[in-house]
Amino acid sequence: MALKLDMQGKTYGPFEREYDFRELIIFGLGCGAGADGKTDLEYVYEKDQKILPMFAAMPIVDSEVTKTIDFGFEWGGSLHWGFDLKFHQPLTKLSGKLSTKVLLKGLYDRGPGRGCLAQHIGETFDEDGTLLFTNESWDCCLYDGGFGGPKAPADIVEIPEREPDFEVVEQVPLNQAIIYRLNGDYHPQHIDWEYAQKFDHPKPNLHAVSTAGFACRHIINTLLPGEPERLTRFKTRITKSLYPGCTIKTQMWKWDDNSIHFRVIDANDPEIAYLNYALAEWK
Repeated sequence: MALKLDMQGKTYGPFEREYDFRELIIFGLGCGAGADGKTDLEYVYEKDQKILPMFAAMPIVDSEVTKTIDFGFEWGGSLHWGFDLKFHQPLTKLSGKLSTKVLLKGLYDRGPGRGCLAQHIGETFDEDGTLLFTNESWDCCLYDGGFGGPKAPADIVEIPEREPDFEVVEQVPLNQAIIYRLNGDYHPQHIDWEYAQKFDHPKPNLHAVSTAGFACRHIINTLLPGEPERLTRFKTRITKSLYPGCTIKTQMWKWDDNSIHFRVIDANDPEIAYLNYALAEWK
């Protein structure tokens, strides 16, 4: 199927989503909070509840948005490539209604066999019309390259060659992708073994937002303990599919007083980086 290039430059939505403390708990569980029954309970227990900032990545990647902005790509080869979250207001409200408008800004050609990169810009507002956060989200459609489009702009975050200043290690539960699906991303590659193997995955893989949610928890616990609302930016590239059951290590390098650069590697095979070229900022 030919790509629908005329969909570029158009804004879709608004996509509306109501949430309350239960939705926030489900999201926290989807990002590994409370997996051991005691860590990061503030994201999964309504007493003194906090919002895991990665929640802001979720509205732009749920199934309704993906189906609406279907520009003719092969679903089985669609992977989250990266995102850049910018928080305009602290996320502290434990219930409300979100409204998200999504611009399909561009489709970029990586070449035959390498895929198409799709750039989406999502702006999310609360019920009062206040802009809460912006998400520049990228997808890689592996089987849709070679259509003659422009190259994607270069965008690299430097990772220092020295040893990390901080490291956090955590095992990803085997059922993590099954739990995260409850947030509305129902792509079968995250649960259907036969479907996943059809598209060259040995088994279902984990949602990129969930993987990033693990890193987000690690960063907050290390540098902003108890104050997730201070996060103002979270940017990362997804560089490898993660399969539940592995053990990950989030490596962090201080960049200045209010930012770090980071990556997430496999704790048992440091040559494998699941997230890379990543940064977080706070105030």
